[in-house]
Amino acid sequence: MQKLSQMLQSRFGEKVYRLSLSSGCTCPNRDGTLGWDGCTFCSRGGSGEFAAPPLDLDTQIALARERIRKKTDARRFIAYFQSYTNTYGDPARLTALYRDALSREEIVALSLGTRPDCLGSDMLRMLRELASIKPVWVELGLQTCHEETARRIRRGYALPVFEQACRDLSSAGAEVIVHVIFGLPGETPEQMLQTLRYLAGVRPSIQGIKIQMLCVLEGTAMGEAYLRDPFPLLSLTEYADLVARGVALLPPDMVLNRMTGDPPRDQLIAPRWVLDKRRVLNTLEARFRQSGLRFS
Repeated sequence: MQKLSQMLQSRFGEKVYRLSLSSGCTCPNRDGTLGWDGCTFCSRGGSGEFAAPPLDLDTQIALARERIRKKTDARRFIAYFQSYTNTYGDPARLTALYRDALSREEIVALSLGTRPDCLGSDMLRMLRELASIKPVWVELGLQTCHEETARRIRRGYALPVFEQACRDLSSAGAEVIVHVIFGLPGETPEQMLQTLRYLAGVRPSIQGIKIQMLCVLEGTAMGEAYLRDPFPLLSLTEYADLVARGVALLPPDMVLNRMTGDPPRDQLIAPRWVLDKRRVLNTLEARFRQSGLRFS
């Protein structure tokens, strides 16, 4: 299995870094189409607290590059539209915005966070057009393959919708990255691993995966529920063990795009161990070595 950094180096021949940007979209789970409050775990910023504000694209890119200047000397970037649902809006406006991003020499690929139920024919045409210019990655928030959990977290779509989206995106020439959360309330460790077994079966249409620990945040329905009646959360050791066991279930050519997250510090209720990212990564790497996992 490859990590994202390895894949990017191999594919583009140099270090490539994501620029977190905003498209100005909302979400059908927030504008009243499906609901008003989003998924129960989703933050106020639609999981895009670190994205540049929705200004003109030149300003957003400049702000995003300034934010990461101390972290990297990369000269080439992925335009990552992260917040909310980035295929939910006016197709003409979004096409123009994303074409503008891809027209820039320093941008080598486009990555769009979205929902499987927001990929109608107009959006698939847009993605096919964009994918003919440069690589396009579409990030789908599955979180779990278990329908009961999906209802509890107010995901808002059933599993067949996700499967159809993967097929449609593959036909459109887009690459699919799937988001999974470990530690959702009510799920056993075996159920969490079942989600990765499920994704291994959908593999022909999936190129990458992001795994992260559930972060309970202020201002979310899950955060309110946790403060009223705290539910069990995985420890760092338990999480590392599950990630190592889960990654071993995946096809060797699937790319591990993420194995921990970066929650907004000022909104995080629990678990606090996720804030020590270096410790988390070191623990994960040690667990990988213990289990004999190798990354090409």
